Amino acid sequence: MQFTLKLGAKAPEFQLPATDGKQYTLQDFSDAKVLVVFFTCNHCPFVTGSDEVTRKTAEKYRDQGVVFVGINSNSEAIHSDDSFADMVIRMKEQRFPWVYLRDQSQDVALAYGALRTPHFYVFDQNRKLIYTGRGVDNPRDVSKAKTNDLDNALSQHLAGEPVVTPLTNPIGCNVKWIGKDAHWMPAEACDLV
Repeated sequence: MQFTLKLGAKAPEFQLPATDGKQYTLQDFSDAKVLVVFFTCNHCPFVTGSDEVTRKTAEKYRDQGVVFVGINSNSEAIHSDDSFADMVIRMKEQRFPWVYLRDQSQDVALAYGALRTPHFYVFDQNRKLIYTGRGVDNPRDVSKAKTNDLDNALSQHLAGEPVVTPLTNPIGCNVKWIGKDAHWMPAEACDLV
């Protein structure tokens, strides 16, 4: 069972509210040389454990035209910390260098095939998918991480080289789907490689 967007696919459209009070669509990021869309949330230990690595990666490539967009699609009925109000508080506290969008209906998560939090999708200037999967190989405890696959993909692409490892398995908590058990998704759905 493969649930997620395939390499080479175009970035699905979206129109979502952000913690800054604005609405954003895919076109709002049309100036980005590279667009990193990642599914995240407020509480997952894999997200909170790797947020600072994600921040450093976003800051490292910002001046090269790379834009990061975080999307929270988790059902707050399953995890109340994932409410929009808590997203706003989190962004005020953390001041992450990305726009943080709310996908209340989960339609965007379905369109992208988001599997875990975090789950990264890197799109080139034509908005074709060139990398998807994890950020680092140990997002819960980055002190034990050996590989930053997201950084590697961005570095290689921006250098005009092919991405050596364009597909990795995302590591994190399941996306919390409306009307589903928190761990309903079969493990093999997250096995992309």
